[in-house]
Amino acid sequence: MKERRRREGAAWRGPSRAPPPSSASFSFVLFAFLRFALFAAVAFSTFRLFGVSFRPVLISTWPSPAMNAVSGELPVSRRDPAANLPTLQIREAISFPDQVLLFLKSPSSFPISDLLCLYYPSSPAAAAGRPDLRLPPISSSSPDPLLVRCPLAPGGFSISLSTSLDLPPVRPRPWDHLAYAAVFDPRDNSTIVFAKGLNLRPARLSDPSRYECIFGWNFFKPKYLLTSAALSAAQEIIRCKTPLSVILRHRRRSNHDPPLVSVQSKGRGSITLPSVARPDTILSRRSRRKKEHSMCLCTMVRNQARFLREWIVYHTRIGVERWFIYDNNSDDGIEQVIESMASSSNYNVTCHSWPWIKTQEAGFAHCALRARDHCQWVGFIDVDEFLYLPTDVTLHDVLRNYSRKPRVGELRTACHSFGPSGRKTIPLEGVIVGYTCRMNTPERHKSIVRPEALNPSLINVVHHFHLKDGMRYVNMDRGVMVINHYKYQAWEVFKEKFYRRVATYVADWQDEENVGSKDRAPGLGTKAVEPPDWPSRFCEVNDTGLRDWVLRAFGDPNTGRLPW
Repeated sequence: MKERRRREGAAWRGPSRAPPPSSASFSFVLFAFLRFALFAAVAFSTFRLFGVSFRPVLISTWPSPAMNAVSGELPVSRRDPAANLPTLQIREAISFPDQVLLFLKSPSSFPISDLLCLYYPSSPAAAAGRPDLRLPPISSSSPDPLLVRCPLAPGGFSISLSTSLDLPPVRPRPWDHLAYAAVFDPRDNSTIVFAKGLNLRPARLSDPSRYECIFGWNFFKPKYLLTSAALSAAQEIIRCKTPLSVILRHRRRSNHDPPLVSVQSKGRGSITLPSVARPDTILSRRSRRKKEHSMCLCTMVRNQARFLREWIVYHTRIGVERWFIYDNNSDDGIEQVIESMASSSNYNVTCHSWPWIKTQEAGFAHCALRARDHCQWVGFIDVDEFLYLPTDVTLHDVLRNYSRKPRVGELRTACHSFGPSGRKTIPLEGVIVGYTCRMNTPERHKSIVRPEALNPSLINVVHHFHLKDGMRYVNMDRGVMVINHYKYQAWEVFKEKFYRRVATYVADWQDEENVGSKDRAPGLGTKAVEPPDWPSRFCEVNDTGLRDWVLRAFGDPNTGRLPW
């Protein structure tokens, strides 16, 4: 019995238990735990090293390389996302033959005086490092738009700006393959797009069915883009119907958030132009009250600051009431001249930045739209051209007479070309008094137009527009009104014409093209070399009519000094 109990007691000891762990298995568990802890610490440190917090980035891919080039708004560098600095963005970079133009988006308080232009090699690896070159900008302008002009980048380089942080480098786009400006026209709810690269012929309508406009607030989301068929196509101007959703959204957001607009050709070999065009809004007058200005002038200038004041003061005296100045990349302080005159109650002058080269016709079309609701008549002349009425008939007499004739849409006025008149230096007394000898025969005409009479295509060539069907032009009698064109001034001034011509379809004088054109000076060829007899050239008729009138009307009775 005792033996049986001893065997049962040995068999029953309560619930079964695992044997105690060996020292080897305990070491394995501890090693695994330590490895996991070390990995987590390294990973966390890595996220903290490259950013304040981990933020996934969505990278968009495009089915169409052409559309990928349409939008280029670029964020500030992410090297220090926590920095409490105003946001500065390079919205666009455009490469011109002699400079790179950067369009910036920035708060008004952001200083732009200490910027540097940075140049990076084109390869992604090189662009991620230090710039190869740092140069001061040529100039900058603000506030609308905020522009910085940098020296031309070496071929294939990307460009950026240095502030307190270096902005991400951008590959500049070529200036001659681009939708560069646009306007919303509320009269017919259309959008006018100005574009280079379509290669349309001058002074002729093209087939609008070959083109369409593309609208969108975010071109990185193709499924949200809208297209609209072109209504007209001519030169560099495409007019399309504005989609209703674009109109409604734009009205809700006013002009603070215009969409990007591009132009796309249709059919075989179709192209979509890269675009920097965000439409301006033309304010339309709903009422039919009389327009506030009888006569306005529109001009495009580059480095004409020293002549602008005389041009404005003179034309104010003869009856011009409003000026639209389109600045084409001036760097001679013309903004300050315009601001000083605009601050006076005597001069209604506005300056519109128009950096696009070889686009005078498009700029004049843009100006015609802006002036339409404010001006009964608009003249398109240059700063070296002066309207002259040699009799007692005034400018307002002329305009009043033709305003009574509703079918007259354009007054074509002959131009007399004046020569250096013996001058070897710039006359201190001004252009009108300084040059008094001209050619006998007028060379061409310039126009004063009624904006409502213009063809919807806005075709214009050498300062005159195509008119709507049923409208006609009138050639002004030279005894009533002419234009004194001080075309051939002292060589110091004249040689600047060799730099670049602003008209789209006029060859630059340094090019071996259309050397016999009337736009050029006869016998000069393509080199800006002063002929020995330059001061005596282009002098066939001594004409002091306008000079004598100006001395009587403007000369100080005591000193004889003129106001410019």
